[in-house]
Amino acid sequence: MTDVEGLNMPALERFFSEQVAGFAGNLTAELVTGGRSNLTYRLTDGASEWILRRPPLGGLTPSAHDMKREYEVVAALAGTGVPVARACVLGDAEVLGTPFSVVEYVDGLVIRTKEQLHVLPGEEIHRCAYGLVDTLARLHAVDPVAVGLGGFGRPEGYLARQIRRWNDQWHRVRTRELADVDRLHSLLAEACPPESGAAIVHGDYRIDNAIIDPDDPGTVRALVDWEMATLGDPLSDLGLHLVYCDPAFEPVLAGSAASTSPRLPGVEDLAQRYATVSGRDLGRMPFYLALGYFKIAVIAEGIHARFVQGMTVGAGFDTVGSAVAPLAAAGLRAIADTTAREPR
Repeated sequence: MTDVEGLNMPALERFFSEQVAGFAGNLTAELVTGGRSNLTYRLTDGASEWILRRPPLGGLTPSAHDMKREYEVVAALAGTGVPVARACVLGDAEVLGTPFSVVEYVDGLVIRTKEQLHVLPGEEIHRCAYGLVDTLARLHAVDPVAVGLGGFGRPEGYLARQIRRWNDQWHRVRTRELADVDRLHSLLAEACPPESGAAIVHGDYRIDNAIIDPDDPGTVRALVDWEMATLGDPLSDLGLHLVYCDPAFEPVLAGSAASTSPRLPGVEDLAQRYATVSGRDLGRMPFYLALGYFKIAVIAEGIHARFVQGMTVGAGFDTVGSAVAPLAAAGLRAIADTTAREPR
């Protein structure tokens, strides 16, 4: 048995023997590429396959790596029509030195790069994009109380807390002074509106956090990476999803993020699709875009901080730091649009 960085394989195999029904022994693991936050591994015993998620080796933003919350929301969404993997078991720190979650492996297409996306015909690329937006609207339509998530978060004051939280994270992880990030925080705090509503929010909704049906790219087989899920304003999910379309995001995923492809529908088309399916008012969308830029700029800086400290696993982290300043600048442009739209 060969150890994999971030996993204690003998301890993990003992845990599987005790906790996972049908486990056949001889567990093997490989790191799944593409992750920039929690570490994701594909496990197999030769008969069955699972996905294990654990926090990064040097996490500087501990609230963003809550395995219990991630596991709970996936388990709660089973049977709701929102596609998720089947939750298997939640492991505590005694096994790997940190909490971790295990779900069944879902086979399908994970589109991380533009090259992978561009294999699809143009009409299928559009169907994929609209299918993702439809799935997001379906998630936001789930009643949290009905699925046992009524206490999963506090929707009231969510936006103000997000602004404070990501500013706090910025001061935890920053490796340099960037005045645009500080200015964006101040302007967001000044412009913060009341919440547009309350829903289960994914918190990191983008194309490569979905497993797509390869025979029908308009169908999502499973949404993954729920580490930032909570109850909050659903338009924050949409705003971040649209921010991921900006080429400024590309360096965060090694320079070829599928979400930035010019072959995808435009941001306005995607927003209109969401408005039509969900029935929600998008009149304050520039604010949510600015908040999305702020959030991903801080996340990118956190990843960069781990990289410079030698605490990342896998390749492709050397470009992430270059994304922070352009993302902050884009956020300032969005918040200026918010101010311009305010009634006088």
